[in-house]
Amino acid sequence: MNDAPGTHTGAAPVTVLGLGRMGSALAAALLAAGHPTTVWNRTPGKADALTAAGAVRADTVADAVTASGLVVVCVLDHAATSALLEPVAGSLAGRTLVNLTSGSPEQAREMAAWASGHGIGYLDGGIMTTPEGVGLRTSMILYSGSPEAFAAHRATLAVLGDPIDLGPDAGLASLYDAGLLGLMWSVFGGWLHATALVGADGVAAGAFTPVALRWLTTVGGFLDRYAGQIDAGHYPGDDATIDVQLAAVEHLLHAGRERGVDGRLPELHRELMAKAVAEGHGGDSYARLVDAFRRP
Repeated sequence: MNDAPGTHTGAAPVTVLGLGRMGSALAAALLAAGHPTTVWNRTPGKADALTAAGAVRADTVADAVTASGLVVVCVLDHAATSALLEPVAGSLAGRTLVNLTSGSPEQAREMAAWASGHGIGYLDGGIMTTPEGVGLRTSMILYSGSPEAFAAHRATLAVLGDPIDLGPDAGLASLYDAGLLGLMWSVFGGWLHATALVGADGVAAGAFTPVALRWLTTVGGFLDRYAGQIDAGHYPGDDATIDVQLAAVEHLLHAGRERGVDGRLPELHRELMAKAVAEGHGGDSYARLVDAFRRP
């Protein structure tokens, strides 16, 4: 190794493989919390700021993984993760690998099976924040995989953000990550459409957004209610039925047409609602539209 080890504080040693913006943020959060932190990156210079803060720079991946019982990897993709770890599988045996590289649920399960075959504890993760949010208690990081590994390292993982345990199926963190990103983009799209709509009449985004945020709190309450209906497969229209909302969406479309605002998003909502009504579900709650997204 090129750099002298940092002072051992009694906190568990951790290795971080991959020092892009997110990997660097993970390592910095661990260092700030007093964890002896070993880092490795294909381009060694990316470790300079971290070594100046007390991290140990490993010359090789093998040196890096043998430095700690907990190894965190955050690189470009699943292929890069596999290429990095396959040659050091023997060195990882008996250690815990936390894979925070974005990927699919299928790739996560494949990696979990590989880890199990080599005697490696495995957790897959989804970081639900930007690098700036790493280390904040308000930021969620999702984990799935070995319950024993999660229990053993929960305190260390909590340094990176609020650790959410999704259970033993290693694919769930990636699956939740994909679903939550889809939710985020849908919310962004709806907000941008609404901001363009009111902006056409001179309303500033800064004036509209506090009202929109308050409305999202109300919408969150409907999600709680609808979740129970979806799980039960029963959609009582005791709040606002689909046929009533189908009529209401026409007002949104009319307002948009009058202002030259792109109407593709509300047109999709109208299409889904109209199909449900045509199938005889007009008296059901909006949650019934989950069937439109399910595999036939």
